Amino acid sequence: MYSHFKFAVLLAAAAIVAIPSANSETRSGPATASPAKPTNLQQASMAAREATTPPPATTLDATTPLTLAAPPRDSAEAGHRIFDPVARYLSTVLGRTVIYKHPTTWGGYQADMQNGAYDIVFDGPHFNSWRVASRGHNVLVKIPGDFIYTAVVRKDDVRFDQLRQLAGYKICAHAPPNLGTLIMYDEFNNPARQPVIIVEHGYKHLYTSLLEGKCDAAMLPLGHLEKFEKDQMKTRVIFRTRALPQQAFSAGPRITAAEQSQIASALMSPTASALAEFRKTYGFHGNFVRATNAEYADLAKYLRDMWGYN
Repeated sequence: MYSHFKFAVLLAAAAIVAIPSANSETRSGPATASPAKPTNLQQASMAAREATTPPPATTLDATTPLTLAAPPRDSAEAGHRIFDPVARYLSTVLGRTVIYKHPTTWGGYQADMQNGAYDIVFDGPHFNSWRVASRGHNVLVKIPGDFIYTAVVRKDDVRFDQLRQLAGYKICAHAPPNLGTLIMYDEFNNPARQPVIIVEHGYKHLYTSLLEGKCDAAMLPLGHLEKFEKDQMKTRVIFRTRALPQQAFSAGPRITAAEQSQIASALMSPTASALAEFRKTYGFHGNFVRATNAEYADLAKYLRDMWGYN
């Protein structure tokens, strides 16, 4: 278990943050957020409990709008530009209104998700896993391919051969609840021996900050690392995860099984023009593929030390 100090840092970084602008470097990985410095655990916990809407009713009639949401990685304007077309598309498919709700903060996003306020959600695998286990959601479709996180050091740095040797050293990473950062923390189970997180925004910045000596290691998706190093290898991998499923759409219990099937088929359609801005923003040029709950079954464990997930 993490120390009380780490709890405060994790909770505050996830809840009271400034959101980075949209760019394709951060899209193929789970949510990232900007750092924050709470004065104490109580302040962090209050921020994490922030909710932008009250808990919804347990049932919805056919005239009540369904709510689509995604992490607040972007400004409200950008979020609506990306997801409003998706909401309108699904409204046509289902014959009932779907409205995109843009969360104002990470704390609000997580609190509303925990309260069951969202019916259709697109986000990272650990959040999908938690909603399946705790909120009755089903994972419908995912971005194709696997996702692998790595910890890398500079190629000429011979001090480290494994991630756990970095206790007390600096690691460049996205702020929690980014999945890569939570996986990294999971490797350090001794509260007295923890790394120092240097928060950067965007995978390219994580990579360049490592090369510039701002940190001793960096957490990077393998796909991005290979893109950055296609001409010259400047880093060395000292840790890598198993292949993880990509980001996905899930649907909640207020949507019938038949409607969930309609949503999945609509999102997988290669002719779905409503996904054009989504594909552009997320650097996603293919089609969604079917996803199963089983693929995401064990990933909620990485959220266990975040407020509201246990």
